[in-house]
Amino acid sequence: MFLIYLTFISCKTLNLKGGPIDVGKDPNFNIVPNNDIGLSSFNKKVIVFGIDLYAVREVEDAKLLHAANVMAQYLDNDEDGLIDNQLVLNKMLENKAFLVMWKKEKDLNIRPPSVRIGQDLGNDETNPSFVSNGKTGRFDATLEEVLHLINNAGHSYAYPGTFGKNKKSALSKAMDVARGGRFFKIPSIYPANAWFSYYDSTCDYETCQTIEYLYWALTSILGAQENRLNEIGKEWKLNTADLLENTDNEIFELLTNPIYNLPTILPDGSYKH
Repeated sequence: MFLIYLTFISCKTLNLKGGPIDVGKDPNFNIVPNNDIGLSSFNKKVIVFGIDLYAVREVEDAKLLHAANVMAQYLDNDEDGLIDNQLVLNKMLENKAFLVMWKKEKDLNIRPPSVRIGQDLGNDETNPSFVSNGKTGRFDATLEEVLHLINNAGHSYAYPGTFGKNKKSALSKAMDVARGGRFFKIPSIYPANAWFSYYDSTCDYETCQTIEYLYWALTSILGAQENRLNEIGKEWKLNTADLLENTDNEIFELLTNPIYNLPTILPDGSYKH
């Protein structure tokens, strides 16, 4: 996870720097030229409910549009045209949340305004067919990175006592149980009873581990991880809703509490409103 801290219009082909692009046949979103301060190296963008999704020229337009549709489905999960949790979106807008899509890692050598909270997504890790193919094959990182942005710039600010990136939040307390203890530094080996064991040395306790834990728990409820235990088991063991409810009831109760109106359907990248 790399933390770098949409208005619906008709679809048409635009002339951007580097030549024309084919924006595809998307009914909801349009790709527009970009020259925003600090992010002008990403020459195109899509806007979803006011949230900017940027991409360099080499990113496939279909993948940028896929990310836009996933963002819309997370925020309007029942696809009725209304934001499910306006407070969360308001916080994202206050934090000027943005996503950048890159083709090569050097694309991330940027200095966006410090007042903005961002997240990155790679072109080659974006797999629009993952959900439609029965959640098999290469995982679609869009489901992770877009959710990271919503949780990080939205939920953690909307509900600091519940989802806050601090050691006193309900999220952190549940995570301490999931990790087998409260570790402000990553242990050399997690306890045998841990079901969340993230070893990335760049991922600190409050601003990163909490967001990763929230991602694993929510997407397991949504079914995204149900076929991935062999792939993810060293980091996350509760890959289904049943396992989460029976083992980590604390986070399960938080994420299914209707007061927060969290998604209940896994996005497939085809926002139908």
